[in-house]
Amino acid sequence: MMTNPLPATVGETSSSAVQTLKDEGYAVLRSAVPADLIATIDRDLDPRYAATPFCEGGFYGERTKRFGRLLIRSPHVGELAMNPAILALAEAALGDWCDRIQLNLAQAIELHPGALPQFPHRDQDMWQGTLGEVEYLVNVMWPLTPFTADNGATIIWPRSHGLEALVEEPAEKPIIAEAAPGDAIVFLGSTLHGAGGNNSPAVRRGIIISYCLGWLKPYENQWLAYPPDIAKDFPPELAALTGYVQHRPNLGNFEGQCPSILFRGYPPDPIAAVDALRPDQEALLADYIGDQRSAGGDGTLAA
Repeated sequence: MMTNPLPATVGETSSSAVQTLKDEGYAVLRSAVPADLIATIDRDLDPRYAATPFCEGGFYGERTKRFGRLLIRSPHVGELAMNPAILALAEAALGDWCDRIQLNLAQAIELHPGALPQFPHRDQDMWQGTLGEVEYLVNVMWPLTPFTADNGATIIWPRSHGLEALVEEPAEKPIIAEAAPGDAIVFLGSTLHGAGGNNSPAVRRGIIISYCLGWLKPYENQWLAYPPDIAKDFPPELAALTGYVQHRPNLGNFEGQCPSILFRGYPPDPIAAVDALRPDQEALLADYIGDQRSAGGDGTLAA
């Protein structure tokens, strides 16, 4: 098993990082954010880590702690979720299959000494869609402590994504994605991966923020994690990422309108449904309505 031989760095062009992600199924952006920002987030989350019980079940890990709703647990997590370089990678990887991407989850993870290696898996298996043709998800692991081979750094199988996800045994040997606070480990939802075992005397902490196609049901129920009275205080772009916007055509609406209207409270009176269509659909609809009006509305030509 090799230690991360193929990193993409922040210094590379965005097109190079995108190509690395598409070719290898993963990329590591070195110094994607300042280490001081990560240290601040780590301090913000420390009380919750201490209070959170260990997971139950072999997949989550019985020597592992996990909790979500990170956008309200530290005011700085939004900076990670909205990082421009990360969003550009997510858009490039997912944009062909959706009108807009959405936040899938923001989860903190803490591996304690003695944690076993995680079962190798692909996160796209949450959804029973077509495999090998569509990418559903982009994961970003943000180390809060150094990720090393000893303390359970993420293990990734290069080139195990896309059509290779249909192959029973990956062709490539796995690598250990060692990284430092401030780095970002990015991998596709079709890429085989898993946490390593923690054979060190210290905990390994990280944050996983992931993005999925805007028409999928996300792992974390964003509207419950961030109800309108909380999300109304988010920056508009972050509120939209957490689901307070429609995915055209008309998906995720409230009474036929953008759910962001709830930021002003529930409407006291009935409201009108308003089309939210893609430009191509608007053009087709305009042609259809024009034809109908020319035909007098009953399918026959107007006199």
